[in-house]
Amino acid sequence: MSQFFQIHPENPQARLIQQAVEIIRSGGVVIYPTDCAYALGCHLGDKKAVDRIKRIRQLDDKHNFTLVCDDLSSIGTYAKVDNQTFRLLKAHTPGAYTFILPATTEVPRRLLHPKRRTIGIRVPNNPIVAALLSQLGEPIMSTSLIMPGEELPMTDPYEMRDLLQNQVDLIIDGGYCGMEATSVINMVDEVPVVVREGAADTSHFK
Repeated sequence: MSQFFQIHPENPQARLIQQAVEIIRSGGVVIYPTDCAYALGCHLGDKKAVDRIKRIRQLDDKHNFTLVCDDLSSIGTYAKVDNQTFRLLKAHTPGAYTFILPATTEVPRRLLHPKRRTIGIRVPNNPIVAALLSQLGEPIMSTSLIMPGEELPMTDPYEMRDLLQNQVDLIIDGGYCGMEATSVINMVDEVPVVVREGAADTSHFK
C-alpha cells in the first residue's frame, strides 16, 4: 500500500519533502507533480525501481527515459552538450520541455535507448520538484504518468491511488498541474527536431 502525501504546490512542507526523498533513496517508486503533468520517478541508479516503472507503463527497451534536474549546472555529467546547445537549453529552462541529448557514461545503460545512447533531460518549473531535487542532490529518473492504452497523463491523485496504490510507494498530491505531457525536442544533431508537440511552445525549434 502506497503512502499519500498532500504537499502544498507553492510552499512544500519540508518534513514531507524529506520523507519523500528518503523513499526515493531507499528504492521507492513515486508519483509526483511537474509543471505540466504528473510523472513516475525513482532513483536513477536503482534497477529494480526502473523495472517496476517499465511494468506499470508496459515500456520496452526502446523507451527514452528522462533525467529530471533542478537546473543545468550538472547537465555535463549526464549529457554531451556544446556551447550552442547549452545556450538554447538555458533559454528554455525551466519549462515543460524534454530535451533528447547524447548521454555520457555516467548514465546507466538501462536508461538509454539501446541503439542511439541518448537520454532525455528536463528542468521543470515546479516548487515541489525543485524541493525534492534540492534535498536529493541528484536527478530523478522519470517518465510521464501515461497508462498503457492512453494518450494523456493521469491528472487526479485520488484516481492514481485507486489504480496504483499497490504498485508504487508514494503518491504526492500537489494539486492540478495540467494534462499535457512535455514537448520533446531532439537535440542530438545540429538542427533541433520536434519529436512531440506538448505543453510548451515549440515554434523556436522549427
